Amino acid sequence: MTDQAVERRSAAVVEMPDELRRDVKLLGRLLGDVIAEQGGKDLLADVERLRKAVIAARRGEASADEIAAMVAEWEIDRAVLIARAFTCYFHLANLAEEHYRIRTLRERDTEGEVLKESLAHAVQELGTARVQELVEELELHPVLTAHPTEARRRAVVTAIQRVSTQLTEYNAPGRGASEREENLRRLLEEIDLLWRTAQLRDTKLDPLDEVRTAMAAFDETLFRVVPQVYRSLDAALGEGAGTRSPLARPFIRYGSWIGGDRDGNPNVTAKVTREAVLIQAEHVLTALETATTRIARTLTANAHYAAPSRELRTAISAAEDAHPDLVSELATRSPQEPHRQWLLYVAARISATNQRDLDLAYRAPAELLADLRLAQESLARHAARQAYGELQHLIWQVETFGFHLAELEVRQHSQVHATALAEIRAGGELSPVTEEVLSTIRVISWIQERFGVNACCRYVVSFTRSADDVAAVYELAEAALGIRAPVLDVVPLFESGQDLDNAPGVLTGMLEIPKVQTRLAATGRRMEIMLGYSDSAKELGPAAATLKLYQTQERLTEWAREHDVKLRLFHGRGGALGRGGGPANRAVLAQAPGSVAGRFKVTEQGEVIFARYGHMAIARRHMEQVANAVLLASSPTNGSRTAAAAARFRTLAEQVASASEGAYRALTEAPGFPEWFALVSPLEEIGSLRLGSRPARRGLGAPRSLDDLRAIPWVFAWAQTRVNLPGWYGLGTGLASVASVEELRAAYEEWPLFNAMLDNAEMSLAKTDRSIAERYLALGGRNDFAGQVMAEYDLTRKLVLQVTGHTRLLENRKVLSRAVQLRDPYVDALSHLQLRALTALRKGEVSEREAERLSTLLLLSVNGVAAGLQNTG
Repeated sequence: MTDQAVERRSAAVVEMPDELRRDVKLLGRLLGDVIAEQGGKDLLADVERLRKAVIAARRGEASADEIAAMVAEWEIDRAVLIARAFTCYFHLANLAEEHYRIRTLRERDTEGEVLKESLAHAVQELGTARVQELVEELELHPVLTAHPTEARRRAVVTAIQRVSTQLTEYNAPGRGASEREENLRRLLEEIDLLWRTAQLRDTKLDPLDEVRTAMAAFDETLFRVVPQVYRSLDAALGEGAGTRSPLARPFIRYGSWIGGDRDGNPNVTAKVTREAVLIQAEHVLTALETATTRIARTLTANAHYAAPSRELRTAISAAEDAHPDLVSELATRSPQEPHRQWLLYVAARISATNQRDLDLAYRAPAELLADLRLAQESLARHAARQAYGELQHLIWQVETFGFHLAELEVRQHSQVHATALAEIRAGGELSPVTEEVLSTIRVISWIQERFGVNACCRYVVSFTRSADDVAAVYELAEAALGIRAPVLDVVPLFESGQDLDNAPGVLTGMLEIPKVQTRLAATGRRMEIMLGYSDSAKELGPAAATLKLYQTQERLTEWAREHDVKLRLFHGRGGALGRGGGPANRAVLAQAPGSVAGRFKVTEQGEVIFARYGHMAIARRHMEQVANAVLLASSPTNGSRTAAAAARFRTLAEQVASASEGAYRALTEAPGFPEWFALVSPLEEIGSLRLGSRPARRGLGAPRSLDDLRAIPWVFAWAQTRVNLPGWYGLGTGLASVASVEELRAAYEEWPLFNAMLDNAEMSLAKTDRSIAERYLALGGRNDFAGQVMAEYDLTRKLVLQVTGHTRLLENRKVLSRAVQLRDPYVDALSHLQLRALTALRKGEVSEREAERLSTLLLLSVNGVAAGLQNTG
C-alpha cells in the first residue's frame, strides 16, 4: 500500500460529515451490541480483529497473506457469522448514507434558490415558453424489470426500512430525552431483528413473487411521488400553482416486464402474465380508492361556502336514482357537503371496480376521470384551492396509472417465434412451446378487453435480425385469434454489434409490413425500437459498445427523419456500469442529438429500483433529474453543441472503439477463457442465491458458452472478484491508440458521451482492488490471462487519470469517492472470507457436509460484497 493511498483514506475519513459519522458510529455500535449479545463477546472480538487487520492492510501495516491466515484459522461456522456481521454492517452503512443524502437534498432545497438538475432549473435554463412547448411532447417512461440483480431478500429490505424509520425518529429535532431513549430501544430492537433475519433465500423466486416485490415500490413511493413531480413542473411554469388549472400535463408512464418477459424464462407463462396484470390492477385500484376516500373525508366544505355546480347536483341525483341506498347513506353521513358526498360515492365505485361489482364499477379510467373533473370544476367556482390541490394530485394519478398501473410488455426471443411459425405452417400437432406462444397472445387480447389497449400492447422481440422477425409476431397473432387478434406494437430489440449495424435496414423492411403500416397511421407515425446495452457490452467491451450505440442512435435518428417517423428509442440499460448503467441524467444528456426529442424510455432493474424508488425524497430527485435532462437534451442549442463535438471527434472515437474491441475480444474469445472465468469467480455459485425466477443462461446455445451466458451474472461475478472487468476492460488500449493525449482531453471536455464514458469507467476502476483481484485471478491457474487483465487495468487507470486530469480516481466526485474509500476495507474482509470458501471449493478436497457449509459462507460473502459495492449486475 503506497503512502499516497494511505493519505487518500485518511482524507476520506476526515471529510466524512459529522451527521453521517454520527449515524454510522451509532448504528455500528448498536450492531456490535447485538453481535455480542447473540454470539458472545468473543465473536465481536473476532469481527473487530478482522476489521482492524483489513484497515491496517490498507495502511501498509499488514499483508494480505496474514489476513488470509487469520481467516483460515476460524471454523467455517464462525466465518459464516463474521460474514453476516460485515453484511449487516453494510446494510446499516448504506442506510446512514441514504439518510445523509436525504438531509443534504433538503438543505439544498432552500427558498428562493433553484436546485440544479431540477425541473425548475430546466425552466430557468430554457425559458418558460420553450419548456411549455416541450412539455406537450414530453414523455418519461421507466420500465421495471425482474432482471435478477437485487441480492437482498425482501424480508431484509423490509427490516432495513424499519431501522430507517426508527433512525429518522431518533434524529428528529425537538425530541425529549425519554422519547430519544425509547427510539434508541426500538432502533436496537430492529437491528437485532435484522441480525436474526436470514440473508439468503431458501427457495427460488417465482415470477409472481417478483411482481409482488415490485408492487412494494409502487405502494410505498411511486404512487405518491408522481404528482409531486408534476407539481414541481407546474410551479416552475407559472405562479398560482394549486389555485389554477395546471400548466403541467402528466408525462410519466410506467411500464413493466415483470410477469411479461419470457425470453429464456420458461417460468413466465400466459397464466403468469394474466395474473401479473390482475395484481397490478388490485394495487392501483386499492391506492386510488384509499386516496379518494382520504380526500373525500377531509373535504368538509359546506354547500353554503362551496356551492355545488348544477352539473354536480344533477350527477348526484342520477347516482341516487341508480343506487338509492348507497347515496342516501352518504348524504346522511355528510349533510350539506355535496363535494364530500360525491367523492365518497366515487370511492365506492372504485372499490366496486376492484371487486368486479359490475353494477357499480367503472368500465374505464376515462369514466373515473370524468367524475373527478366534475367535482374539480364545481369546486373551482368557489374553492379553487380545493379544486387544484389534492384533488388535482388524484387526477394526475389516474391519468398516469389508469386501472392497470403499468403497461405490461411481453418479450420473447425471435428464435422461439421462428420455430413456432414453422410448426404452424407445417400443420399437425403443435409443441407445448408453440402452444404457449399462442396462449400468450390470447392473454394479451384478454388484457386489452379488460383494461384497454394501452395496458398490454408492446411485444418486444429479442435478437431481431430482420423485418421477418417482426412480421412473425403478427402472423402468430392471426394464427392465435384470427380477426380478433389484439392490437400489437412489435418492438425490435437490437443487441449484438451486427444487429445494431443492421437496425436501419430492418426498420425500412418493417415499413413494408401491413400491420406496421396500420399502427403507424393510428399512432401518428410513432414507432418504438429497443437498444440492448448489456449484450452489446458483453460482446464488444464497454468502450466499443458505448460508441457503437451512439453511432446507431445517430443513424436511426436520420432514418426517422427521412421516413417521417416519430421514433422512440427504448434503452435497455442495466444497473451496473458494465451493462450500460451509471447516472441516468448524464446518460440522457449523452444521447445522440435528435434521438431524445422529448421522449425517454429506459429499463429500471433489480437493485436500481429500490435504490431510486425506495424513499420519496430520493425518488423525486431522481425523476426530476431525468426529466430535467430530457428537456435539456431536446433543446436545439444543446443538440447543436453535441453534434459539433461528435463530428469533430468521430475519427478519434472510431480509433478508440476499434482498438478497445480488439483488446477485449483478444481476451474473452481466447481458448480456455470461459473455463478460466468460471474458476476465478463465483459464477456458478451465484445461481444458488436464487435472485430471480430467470435462469442465468438462455438455454438456446452451448451450455458453457459465454455467448449463452446472460450479461447479469457476467457482470455480477466480475464485481465479486473486485476486478469489475466489464466496466473498463479494453478502454486503456483504445485510449493508447490515439497519439495525442490533448485531443483525448478535448473530447473529454467537449463531448458529453466521451465524458460520461470515461467517468463511468473511472467509477468502475475505483471499485476495483488490484491486490484482492490478483488473489482471485490466481485461482484459475492461467498466469497469461491474469497478467493480461492486470496489465490492461494498469494501462486503463493510468490513461483515464491522464485524460481526465485527475490525480486520483474520483477526485471530482467527492461523495462517491468517500463512500468507496470508506467501504473498501470492509469489502476486503468479505472478499478474504469468500476467497477462503472459493479456494477450498475449487480444490474439491472437502466432504459433502463441508462443501455445503463452505457454499453458505461463499453465498453470504457474495451478498455482503454486493451490499458493500452497492451493485450486482
